[in-house]
Amino acid sequence: MNSFGTLFKVTIYGESHQDAIGCVIDGVLPGLKIDWDKVNEDLAKRRPGAVGTTPRIEKDELIVTSGIFNDVATGSPIHVMIKNENVQSKDYSHLVKQPRPGHADYVASVKYNGFHDYRGGGRFSGRLTTPIVVAGAIAKQMMPFEFSNKLVQIGTLKDMSKIDEYLEEVKNKGESVGGIIEVTVKGVPVGLGEPMFEKLDSKIGQMMFSIPAVKGVEIGTGFDGVNQFGSWFNDVYEDETGKTLTNHSGGVSGGISNGNDIVVKVFVKPTSSIAKTQTSFNMESKEKQAFQVGGRHDVAIVRRAGIVVENALAIVLADLFLWNKVYK
Repeated sequence: MNSFGTLFKVTIYGESHQDAIGCVIDGVLPGLKIDWDKVNEDLAKRRPGAVGTTPRIEKDELIVTSGIFNDVATGSPIHVMIKNENVQSKDYSHLVKQPRPGHADYVASVKYNGFHDYRGGGRFSGRLTTPIVVAGAIAKQMMPFEFSNKLVQIGTLKDMSKIDEYLEEVKNKGESVGGIIEVTVKGVPVGLGEPMFEKLDSKIGQMMFSIPAVKGVEIGTGFDGVNQFGSWFNDVYEDETGKTLTNHSGGVSGGISNGNDIVVKVFVKPTSSIAKTQTSFNMESKEKQAFQVGGRHDVAIVRRAGIVVENALAIVLADLFLWNKVYK
């Protein structure tokens, strides 16, 4: 439920307004000297500060309590804790009776019989992507692959040079927008992925949909392939290395990496919490009522989600990378 992976296994714990969140990472190669500066660099990419991002800024100081000795990984599980310090829980007290549209407030209340921590989204908050970034940053240091991500669309905007101006307009309307992130991984060898139910693309889908607010995943050309004939979509082999003329498959054939770049696109929905007045059913009055969400939220959470998607993909590849070593 709260863990992903087999040989490289990541367990995420915590809630948005609890004392701390964190992760336990099992399967880090013993002897690996983790570059914590790189981990912190990735965390900085997730942190707010740009136009359209939340004013809630956490220091994200890493507290490592196990799995490291003499500055290298021991082979035991690594525990990383991150304190929640900049919280304003009073902003969420009204959610007990009036669940927010687009959020997990209602389903969480029913599933957990009202015992869930509703503050800041609790277990369902984007705050829980922080330990994903940490685990993925460590995963990337285990593999000789090159990772990158880019925001290719935000709302109706495709010219990313105008993003600040665009998001200011959205903010002034009290609205939010979603967007599309593209992640590319270069240098992946042929062979990562285990049919039938540990296929590379199936694990990518599972992981990506585990990220809060993700509502769509494409690999390679994805849904645009509906406009192509098979003769166009097929990636024609050019030589004995498996290199292909095109990469419509996004680097995955039959659930196994084929040596081409892994290309994954993810759609992140518009932030559900908006400044604009909304309506929702009130559980006490038994009628729909206007209300304002309150709290501190992103106009476009997708703007700082690129590193989350990138590092989530790294976790998938690290697990299958270790699986592949079993056969070598």
